[in-house]
Amino acid sequence: MLCQECGKRPATLHFTKIVNGEKNEFHICEICAREKGEMIPGTAGGFSIHSLLSGLLDFETAGKGTTNSVKAPQNQRCEECGMTYSQFSKVGRFGCSSCYKYFGDRLDPLFKRVHGNTVHVGKVPKRSGGRIQLKRKIDDLKLELQQRIQQEEFEEAAQLRDQIRTLEKEIAAQ
Repeated sequence: MLCQECGKRPATLHFTKIVNGEKNEFHICEICAREKGEMIPGTAGGFSIHSLLSGLLDFETAGKGTTNSVKAPQNQRCEECGMTYSQFSKVGRFGCSSCYKYFGDRLDPLFKRVHGNTVHVGKVPKRSGGRIQLKRKIDDLKLELQQRIQQEEFEEAAQLRDQIRTLEKEIAAQ
C-alpha cells in the first residue's frame, strides 16, 4: 500500500483517529507523518509504553503525602537490586523479580486502573471450559458468601451455601 499523502513511498504507519465519533483511517509513510506532526511510536519524539507507564506512576503518586509510610514512595528501594521507585517510574522496568515484592503495594492501584483488576482472568473456551467456568462461579459465590456472613445476612448466606454445594456436585459428576 502506498502512502496516501505522497503516493510515492510505502505506507508504514497506519493511524485510526476518532474525532467526535467520526472514524478516519490514514495510511502514510514515516516521512509524511513527521511532516504532518504525527507522533510516531518508537522514535525520539514519539510515544512509548514507558512514557505511558511513567505518566501513570506519576499520576498515582501526585498529591499524596507520605505521612502514613516510613519511606517516601519515590525513595523506596528494592533490597535485592537497589532500584528505587523513582528509577522504576522513569525506566518502566524492574531491576529484578524481587522489585514486585518491594513495590507491590504501589502497583496494585496502578494495575487496577489500567487493567480493571489486580488478578488476571483469561478467557475460557465455551465448549471445553465448562468445568473451569463452574469453578470460577463457585469462587465468586464463596466470596459473596463471606460478605453475607460478615453482614450477618444468614438467610442469603444459606442460599449461597446451597448453590455452592449443588455446583460442587456438578463438578464431581463430570
